[in-house]
Amino acid sequence: MKEYSGFAQVYDMFMDNIPYKKWGKYLISLLRSQGVDSGIVAELGCGTGQMTRLLRDAGYDMIGIDNSPDMLGVARGREEDESILYLLQDMRSFELYGTVAAIVSVCDSLNYLTNPEDLYKVFKLAKNYLDPGGVMIFDMNTKYYYSHVVADNTICENREEGSFIWENEYNEQTFINTSYLTIYHKIESGATQIYNRLEEEHKQRGYNSGEVLHHARRAGLTPVCLYEAFTRKAPDRTTERMYFILKNV
Repeated sequence: MKEYSGFAQVYDMFMDNIPYKKWGKYLISLLRSQGVDSGIVAELGCGTGQMTRLLRDAGYDMIGIDNSPDMLGVARGREEDESILYLLQDMRSFELYGTVAAIVSVCDSLNYLTNPEDLYKVFKLAKNYLDPGGVMIFDMNTKYYYSHVVADNTICENREEGSFIWENEYNEQTFINTSYLTIYHKIESGATQIYNRLEEEHKQRGYNSGEVLHHARRAGLTPVCLYEAFTRKAPDRTTERMYFILKNV
């Protein structure tokens, strides 16, 4: 099954452990540290719009971009005032109507680019659509995360409303982690409890900071800051998630 198709309907339920407000506060602080206090911000891989709405509430004019119609369907279904423009586009070929103050991407969306040349394509498009002086801010999981934290582990969670099994398989040669998701979602049907089974396969690639910055420079973007996630510290060899800030100088 295509990534984030069936999973879209239960994504927020099983991802409710993600502290979006804390992550949003951190992302907003990074934007403001680069002088982006307002204006248009595009989010790549916006999913169900959790972060998109937080940035909207902080005063930014938001564009949410995702290649999953199911995830965008959830996002649009929760948007009451229609103040966010959601676009069904692949981040490797996204198109905007003009330039923007910032482009952001969180929740390791860029790790889904398993071909490094696709990472370059995204940076090239970002260069094209950023205002002069505009910034691109994004997070990525590291090779250490996939090889030592997720590795070949199986993660399970059982709840009243459903359960999931998350099996992982990491390839040390390609740096690609394959996740096999099996989800059981409870459907109410009178007195009978019925569970719907969903299966998806996700592939993500681990990158080190040098690779990412190389492709950013190739695309004409200037690296500004590199942090261990949710800190202002430089990442080290055991860092699991990194935040990058690139500028269109």
